[in-house]
Amino acid sequence: MLTALALLLLGGLSLGTLAGRLGLPRLVGMMGAGMLLGPHMLDLVDGSVLQISSQLRQMALVIILLKAGLSLRLEDLKRVGRPALLLSFLPAVFELLGVLALAPPLLGVSRMEAAVLGSVLGAVSPAVVVPRMVGLLEEGRGTNKGIPQMILAGASLDDVFVIVLFTAFTGMAQGGGAHWGALVQVPVAILLGLGIGAAAGTALVWLFRQASLEGMGRLLILLSAAFLLLGLEEGLKGRLPLSGLLGVMAMALVLARQSFPQTTETLKAQFGKLWQGAEILLFTLVGAAVDLRYTLRAGPAAVAVILGALAVRSVGSWLCTAGTALEKKERLYCVLAYLPKATVQAAIGGVPLALGLPCGELVLSAAVLAILLTAPLGAFAMDWATSRLLEREKKI
Repeated sequence: MLTALALLLLGGLSLGTLAGRLGLPRLVGMMGAGMLLGPHMLDLVDGSVLQISSQLRQMALVIILLKAGLSLRLEDLKRVGRPALLLSFLPAVFELLGVLALAPPLLGVSRMEAAVLGSVLGAVSPAVVVPRMVGLLEEGRGTNKGIPQMILAGASLDDVFVIVLFTAFTGMAQGGGAHWGALVQVPVAILLGLGIGAAAGTALVWLFRQASLEGMGRLLILLSAAFLLLGLEEGLKGRLPLSGLLGVMAMALVLARQSFPQTTETLKAQFGKLWQGAEILLFTLVGAAVDLRYTLRAGPAAVAVILGALAVRSVGSWLCTAGTALEKKERLYCVLAYLPKATVQAAIGGVPLALGLPCGELVLSAAVLAILLTAPLGAFAMDWATSRLLEREKKI
């Protein structure tokens, strides 16, 4: 396992650096390293690493979400409430409708199978989006209108909504009937995640003020609390819906709001350093999960469905910011930020196949293809557009 981790880190660092020098997003090189070293090509990654791949990817997401929460301000989130809420579900609904319209005639699947496919493709990738939004917050670009804050909040809620839809549709495809009551779980999971996360953040503020802790001690306690929130989500699964990742960000937000500024800045710097390694691990493991054979089986029709549904999704993303103070170029940036897919598709793309659904192989093929098409495309589009579409906040 240690050898495999070393190969992933070194390979991801090398190819990520090379991609950066070629003017490409670093994640392209990291995913390429994972694909090259993974079980479907050179097969140099130990199977035990792949077995815990989802947990390792989740740990990496926790690190960047903690940094995001420490960088956010509650006042900014209140200011962007309505469009952030719309971004949490409207683009996914539009993409689902696009897949429902395009997949049956182009791929020869039923409406129910198209709904399963649409729910897999519908989630935006926090792994691609969140680091870039954190970068915008630190750079002060777009922050005067709350653009990174809005996208951060919307993208975090988007995954909760899409995974609930996926669970409902797969249950229906297995003959379990429509369970639309599952949609009630979305607001419950959001509110419970926010509430428990805020309570945990308040408790940490008290602890940090009472105990004499060094910077590394605070970091370890904060990380442990985040992992416990995810463990709580897992423990309550099937009984009570809870968004652990949203709770993690809420905990960091409350901690940043109530702590001394020096504590917050120290923690942000520490998590920034941790992310340098976690990012490599995250995207190499996503790459290792990609089987190019499924991509080849998907064919041009699947590409047409993915791109067509993305176009429909973009209309939904554009509508989310209607009636706001954002200029057209800033609204366009929000559309681009909602293009990439990676982590959720890697996590649930193979589930329909494992459940024995007739559309399972097609869904997995389309999920792999969506990762390969949209993760680099979305990352490149955001990187290209940042300085062109967003203004740097003017300091007074």
